Amino acid sequence: MRILIVNTSEKTGGAAVASHRLMTALQRNGMKAKMLVCEKLSNDPSVVALPHRWLQGLHFLWERWCIFCHLHFSRKRLFEIDMANAGTDITRLPEFREADIIHLQWINQGMLSLKGIRRILESGKPVVWTMHDLWPLSSICHYARNCMGYKDGCRDCPLLPGGGSRNDLSAKVMARKERMMAGRHITFVTCSEWLGSQARQCLLAEGQTVVSIPNCIDTSVYCPGDRMEARREVGLPTDVRWLILFVSQRVTDERKGMCYFVDAVRQLTEAHPEMKGKSGVVVLGGHAEEIGELPLPVYPLGFVRDEKTIVNVYRACDVFVLPSLEDNLPNTIMEAMACGTPCVGFNTGGIPEMIDTEGPLANGYVARYADAADLMKGIHEVLTAGRSKEFSQNAVNKVYTTWSQQRVAARYIKVYENSRTP
Repeated sequence: MRILIVNTSEKTGGAAVASHRLMTALQRNGMKAKMLVCEKLSNDPSVVALPHRWLQGLHFLWERWCIFCHLHFSRKRLFEIDMANAGTDITRLPEFREADIIHLQWINQGMLSLKGIRRILESGKPVVWTMHDLWPLSSICHYARNCMGYKDGCRDCPLLPGGGSRNDLSAKVMARKERMMAGRHITFVTCSEWLGSQARQCLLAEGQTVVSIPNCIDTSVYCPGDRMEARREVGLPTDVRWLILFVSQRVTDERKGMCYFVDAVRQLTEAHPEMKGKSGVVVLGGHAEEIGELPLPVYPLGFVRDEKTIVNVYRACDVFVLPSLEDNLPNTIMEAMACGTPCVGFNTGGIPEMIDTEGPLANGYVARYADAADLMKGIHEVLTAGRSKEFSQNAVNKVYTTWSQQRVAARYIKVYENSRTP
């Protein structure tokens, strides 16, 4: 079976990382899988870049300009919205023609247009679409927050100036998506049960198949190691008892909850002053130097692509904190747990499906949503409960039993087989 995985980037962003890992997992399980991307960053022969890269840049710029106009020339929501009005027709490419299954992933920002997706559906090839957020079944947003417009047809969009209108951009894009999917079948795969629950309530999901399969991870790469050796490898101090880790592709992304992290760390040193001389904060990601002032030493590592370095950062730290306000199934939590690092996060999105707080299988702490005080409590408990080895082993065990390449690939292969059945 030949699988063509389509994603905007090969390695930049969580969806790209998940797509590349899935391709590798499928190949190791006997499938002939390839990736088709706009942005190729490696020499991997299984990854094919779209021709005419300059054209993809024009598609990206045109879509952003159109969105900019709809936002009344404000940059505030410029990258929270996608309308897919420009993109490449991939149905003419040899990789498309030879594929048995077309597997769409995150295809925004100039990769595919709605017209291009319609042509894919009209080709008659089975289409599987992994949802890394709600966009495939909503209108223009990736995360709905408190808006329920996706249930009965988007309009009056809160992301648009003045809250939108009855016939705003969201209503128009929703109508285009309805026409695109009319009479055609897509198997949607959500990476978490949380997103699956949302997806099944979408107006566009009527008549479609929605299943939930988590992302996978290569446990031969992301695995436990010696903490002090890892600290030396990445230049972190070995004389600090506890290192608290925050990771995000862009640290300043409001959705990742940096303000709650900063508040929790401040409360931690106020409530437990004895930790002040024993702890430090490690920040991995773009704009790491822009973290607010903290009462603990901060070690900003910036944006890192090298996988060995990323693994050593996880191994070097004692707890990973991700206070996202909305997230699907964060790769970063999966990566930390695979390296034996317990995690703390808010009770939102797919995070409670990953972190177990209570019982003999506890591997971290799930804090009350948007509650910095409870986040602080979780950080303190994980670091000082005297169960660090237990938390670490439980985290690794969960990764092996839930997100291993073999398990996830087997579930996807079953989806592919079912999608080919008339």
